[in-house]
Amino acid sequence: MLPEFLFHLDPDSGQSLQKQIQEHITSAIQGGHLPLDRPLPSSRSLASQLKVGRNTVILAYERLLGDGYLIAHQRRGYFVNPDILSGARSQKINPGTPLVVSRPDWQTRARLHPTRQRNIEKPRDWQDYPYPFIYGQLNPELFPLHNWRECCRDAISARAIKEWSGDRPDSDHAMLVEQIRTRLLPRRNVRVDADQILVTVGAQHALYLIAELLFKGDSVIGLENPGYVDVRNIAAQGPATIASLPVDELGLVLDDHLDPCDYIYVTPSHQSPTTATMPLEHRYELLQRAVDADFVLIEDDYESEFNYQSNPLPALKSLDSSDRVLYIGSLSKSIAAGLRVGYVVGPAELIAELRALRRLMLRHPALNNQYAMALFLARGHYDAHIRNLLKVFKERHQIMSAALTSYLPGSFSVSGFGGSSFWVEGPGGFDAAEFAGQAAAEGIIIEPGDIHFFGDSTPLNYFRLGFSAIDSGSIGAGIESLGKLLK
Repeated sequence: MLPEFLFHLDPDSGQSLQKQIQEHITSAIQGGHLPLDRPLPSSRSLASQLKVGRNTVILAYERLLGDGYLIAHQRRGYFVNPDILSGARSQKINPGTPLVVSRPDWQTRARLHPTRQRNIEKPRDWQDYPYPFIYGQLNPELFPLHNWRECCRDAISARAIKEWSGDRPDSDHAMLVEQIRTRLLPRRNVRVDADQILVTVGAQHALYLIAELLFKGDSVIGLENPGYVDVRNIAAQGPATIASLPVDELGLVLDDHLDPCDYIYVTPSHQSPTTATMPLEHRYELLQRAVDADFVLIEDDYESEFNYQSNPLPALKSLDSSDRVLYIGSLSKSIAAGLRVGYVVGPAELIAELRALRRLMLRHPALNNQYAMALFLARGHYDAHIRNLLKVFKERHQIMSAALTSYLPGSFSVSGFGGSSFWVEGPGGFDAAEFAGQAAAEGIIIEPGDIHFFGDSTPLNYFRLGFSAIDSGSIGAGIESLGKLLK
């Protein structure tokens, strides 16, 4: 009889009884707790012991047999497959041999120390807060569950698995590339060939690839200040020099600070974090400066879908006639942050190098996920999802604007673009980080803004309020509570 402690089933578990039996037996086999020369209990005996139906045990045994954990002997029953344990047993050390313990000093061995960098920290339990003004997270009720589940199910059909399961050292799913090329990019007036697109594990992966490939020891990387924290941390890992570029109500300031740069990271559609939108004439001027001063622009076009007040301005990439713009897009912000699907667009020769570099890192993003996303786009589910988000976000944008005007007057500027957040300026002498702690105690999540600044002077009185994760009906009460705390 198998040890009983291995088979305590939990009826409240999210897993089926059959799955629990499989996992218990698998664990016992891998741990060497089951003898090879004795059969497992009969299905009738084990079913009686566990107080489950006999068919449940039979199905579990058959699955373990198919997975190679068990072998069947006619009229004798099921036995542990000895092959499953080959090479698993570690060699025993002679107890008389003394062990010399000398552990590596990983801090001195490490070339980089990413853990020492400051990063935006979001509470993992943010859904438990009454007023989660958290940025970059989507209210789960807005996720297109039915349509996404349909696409994931079709992506693992027998026919689909046969198509994507083979080894592709560096290529992407052709259908996803085609959907990006013909459905997403034309909305931004960007028209390119398939060999000018590379799929990435989110926009941040695209930024990392570009930095790894292009940033040299003598490179000067221009970053918006305030700006996106993670791109600053990526650039800081290499030998390049980071240049602080000022931002105003029109986005990146176009002045002589730009000229010494080799690369400039810019968020023209929806500046991160101030939400400013760069006017069309400034976009043309920036492109001309790139030609005159010989620098390359890295355009992060995030949140370009969420435009409530005007016709969308064309992407920098769509206005570029000299191949000086590398364009980065993402589907993570608009569908779900955890999906991690992005892409980079650039000259074919550069994309080929990025593709070869990506192969060294992870070959390619999982093709089953790429295919599911391609189906989601091709069937029009993405279009319907964005229409729904636009409706919801526009309403929340208006509610939050009105609430801030009432309870925190003069603290913000309404974005001419839209997006999913507000950049709020507190009074002089105000410490937003300290205030965030007080707000959290009242069930309110805000994001202190000091982390977005770098250089000699860091203002402490800014914070960001996102509205993608909070219900429309809770916004007014949350902002009112913030106003009371601030006073």
